[in-house]
Amino acid sequence: MNDHDARRKIIREWMALATDKRKTEEQAAVFAKNAAQQTEFRRSRRDPGHRFRRSSYEKVLGWLVPRAGRA
Repeated sequence: MNDHDARRKIIREWMALATDKRKTEEQAAVFAKNAAQQTEFRRSRRDPGHRFRRSSYEKVLGWLVPRAGRA
């Protein structure tokens, strides 16, 4: 799955949770860990050695933290 589609899917699932289940960064971290494990990300041809790539967990967490606490 490419990053754009994965990002949309994961954010959609995060925003579908009840507001009290997505208030804190700790809740986002748990959700990001599970989502990163369940999602297969495509490898980059530009960086085959993964020297500059963030881990999938860090990538997903970066998508979710700005949305933590939103209604």
